[in-house]
Amino acid sequence: MNRFRASKFRHAEARVARREAWVGDIRAASPAASGNHIKANCRWIAFNTDSAGALGLVPLQSPKGQKAAVSHLFCHSGAVSCCSRQSLHAWLLTSQVKVWRLLDSSRDLSSSPHVGLGPEEGPLHVLLFHPTADGILASAAQKTVKVWDVQQQQSLAELERHSDQVQGLAWKPDGSLLGTSCKNFPLMAGFLFFTFVPSRQSVQAHENGKDSRLIWVNTDGILLSLGFSQMRERELRLWDTRRFSSPLASLPLGYSSHFLQCSLSHPPFSISCPVNQCLMEAKSQGVAQVPKLTLDVMACEVLRVLQLTDCAIVPVTYSVPRKSMQEFHQDLFPDCLGNVPATSAAAWWAGDSSQVGPSQPKCPRPCWEIVQEDSIPGPALQWVMARQEEGASRLSSPTSSLTSPSSTVPSLSLTSGFVSSPSQRSLQSILGPSSSFRHIQGTVLHRSTHITNLRSLNLTTPGECDGFCANRQRIAVPLLSAGGQVAVLELCKPGRLPDTSGPTIQNGASVADLCWDPFDLQRLAIGGEDAAIRLWQVESGGLKETLVEPEVVLRGHTEKIYSIRFHPLANAILASSSYDMTVRIWDVRMGRQALEVEGHRDQIFSLAWSPDGRRIATVSKDGNTRVYEPRKASQPLQEGPGPEGSRGARVIWVCSGKYLLVSGFDSRGERRLSLHSADSLAAGPVVTSSLDASPSILIPFYDKDTGLLFLTGKGDTRMYIYEVIPEAPFFLECNSFLSSDPHKGFQFLPKTECDVREVEVARAVCLRQTSIEPVAFRVPRVKKEFFQDDLYPATDIWWEPALSAPAWLGGSDGQQRKLSLQPKDMTSVSEAPKSISSRKSTPSSTFLEEKSDEQKKEELLSAMVAKLGNRDDPLPQDSFEGVDEDEWVRCLPRVQAPFCTYSPWGKEGFCSQVGKHCGWMLRANTWKALLGMVCHTPSGELVYKGLAESDR
Repeated sequence: MNRFRASKFRHAEARVARREAWVGDIRAASPAASGNHIKANCRWIAFNTDSAGALGLVPLQSPKGQKAAVSHLFCHSGAVSCCSRQSLHAWLLTSQVKVWRLLDSSRDLSSSPHVGLGPEEGPLHVLLFHPTADGILASAAQKTVKVWDVQQQQSLAELERHSDQVQGLAWKPDGSLLGTSCKNFPLMAGFLFFTFVPSRQSVQAHENGKDSRLIWVNTDGILLSLGFSQMRERELRLWDTRRFSSPLASLPLGYSSHFLQCSLSHPPFSISCPVNQCLMEAKSQGVAQVPKLTLDVMACEVLRVLQLTDCAIVPVTYSVPRKSMQEFHQDLFPDCLGNVPATSAAAWWAGDSSQVGPSQPKCPRPCWEIVQEDSIPGPALQWVMARQEEGASRLSSPTSSLTSPSSTVPSLSLTSGFVSSPSQRSLQSILGPSSSFRHIQGTVLHRSTHITNLRSLNLTTPGECDGFCANRQRIAVPLLSAGGQVAVLELCKPGRLPDTSGPTIQNGASVADLCWDPFDLQRLAIGGEDAAIRLWQVESGGLKETLVEPEVVLRGHTEKIYSIRFHPLANAILASSSYDMTVRIWDVRMGRQALEVEGHRDQIFSLAWSPDGRRIATVSKDGNTRVYEPRKASQPLQEGPGPEGSRGARVIWVCSGKYLLVSGFDSRGERRLSLHSADSLAAGPVVTSSLDASPSILIPFYDKDTGLLFLTGKGDTRMYIYEVIPEAPFFLECNSFLSSDPHKGFQFLPKTECDVREVEVARAVCLRQTSIEPVAFRVPRVKKEFFQDDLYPATDIWWEPALSAPAWLGGSDGQQRKLSLQPKDMTSVSEAPKSISSRKSTPSSTFLEEKSDEQKKEELLSAMVAKLGNRDDPLPQDSFEGVDEDEWVRCLPRVQAPFCTYSPWGKEGFCSQVGKHCGWMLRANTWKALLGMVCHTPSGELVYKGLAESDR
């Protein structure tokens, strides 16, 4: 046997699942006790929680498109120290000495156990079911190890007391041997002889008794122990129980708890070598292996583990890269044990050593045989349909399922009756829908368009304020000076600002929020911390002098203003929210409050008008999202759950008012997006997605023409871009915009400011520490000379109101007119002439059909002739000038050797007179100086012809 043979698993790759596949929103505990604190079988995942005496339960696989629901099982009045699961029955779960039978659904979990065992002399540390017998359970409490018959609720054997606390248990795969590890005498192997007195052998496994685990490798008596060295470094040791005096191999694992390490063990050669190290984001509270029967074998997934952190369960898959993923690789997946017990508890105790039958985790090979739907068994048909739906939506719909995200299981087409492989599916069905804007690129425009040398910017505006506001002509930026000063800068006047201060707006109170009137580009509304809203009229061309007196002052709120928004369709209608937990609607021209809505129980984070201007959506600190129709009622029309965190949130309307997009935080402090149906808020979010962890709120900007969503926060260097669609998967990811320096805010300009000739779909201005920079978002296209009408639908004439304030307050609704962005001198790409390729493509059938040897020779000869030229072309010597006839006679005596060729440069040629090849030539001192040539005459005589100087 080759001692140095390579393992087929040496190239195994560890992949941490995407965040959508994590089980989040959990609060795991890390009690100071032995045990792994997380267990998994083919149906359930159980883990310790921070609630006293409670276990968390979550299904291993969630229904398509649904988030994994976490349930709680209240087991004890104190903390749960350990849990275990029966590998042969998916419905058994054990905590201390109580056994529960779990049904397929986690609803209405009873706190009453199915079986109670004990009591024990102290808290239990380790529980482990028997690998072959049904209902045999080993438990370790303090220094005692017991073997229980769960059905009879009695103890079968109590092993010899250990010298210190037992830390680990491990059954031999055939069930004949039980290994233990304790704190003071770390490794012990007890041979259980179906009597009450077992024989044992022991050895000191590790030099530090901090904590230890052990596991059997095979039925030949090889086991692995994991503990700590004398230097408190984690180490892995390989043991042979037949030679128990010293380890076969030892492998140090380092000190970090953020690494998940995979190693290979080769007992015949006494070698244990590391294969892969996976750096995890968070510290592990425990790790559980998923049964092999749940692996995605068609993706060559050989191992899947679940990492338990303090706030999530993270799936990690190990896959072996192979060239072909269309076939089942038998060498990677030997037969594994099934889930049917081999014997009962009583029979095992009586001496029955039956073993569990094998079960091969194999998927059917793709084949071209006709299959009838009614010939497939019911469970198999359901399995095939589930796999087919899962494969089609795995990459396109975010889900919390713990199945492997790289599955390529062949699907069964029930309509055509064929078993088809993934290579025959269309790319769209495999990858899901993709956005037309996925290659969007953000570009900061030339420095000549920047406004630089900004001074004294106010960077401490409230988190729900955008920081500044902009329209197509000018920008308003709050300053740090006292009295709520606001600078107004003209976009048409880029360059460096003077070092001296210029004219500003003196608001009189600190600025809480500000916005421009969409129908009056000179009107600026500023909400102050003095509970007043002031409207200022800026002169055309910019500020010429400092403004002190506002045009209108709106008073009515009793607490400071939080946010203000103009109506999208009606002229001079403004909505505002305040710390007094009310939303008020103002008639700006009349300078009075027109409507008021109530029902909030805490601070209002954000408000947004619907696209049709009929409804208002709010998100509040009380954790609820509300929708109002202010003209009909002051109480909410719809109310439902919102973001869990209390650090702020934003809400906007998307998909023509069909959905509400809420940007906020989850319970772990991560920034999260949630999409809610505007007609059924009580049902909760349709889809949620966690992005990253950051203290600033993600500010959303939505383009209703293209459906593009831009997300960024103050102080970020990245802008997320998505296309929002009204059906699953709802969010189509596009390229992100990255900048080298953190920005202080973004504002998007109207669509009419985009340069359609450069395929610019959005234009924004970015506020930096000392400058304002325009940013263009463009989509790469080949035919830029044509108008890309698929990217530019007709946009609203935003500068014209659809109706007046009295008309809207009276119950009328309007709609803005549309405008095409297509220039008159550009042709739509949909109407562009079809370009005909001048190069003719050879059909693939030409290369696939078999050719005979004669055809191949003929093609080769034709190719050679084509390179040499046409055989009918005149030879080079035909163009040479001849000599007089008397030269043949005069030079003939100089001929010393016969020579015949048709080439004047001495290459061999065929002589038609003698019927053979000849190549003699008369030369001078150098081979290039040809004196002449000899050739046969028609009568067969040799004649010599001298060459002219020009032909030599």
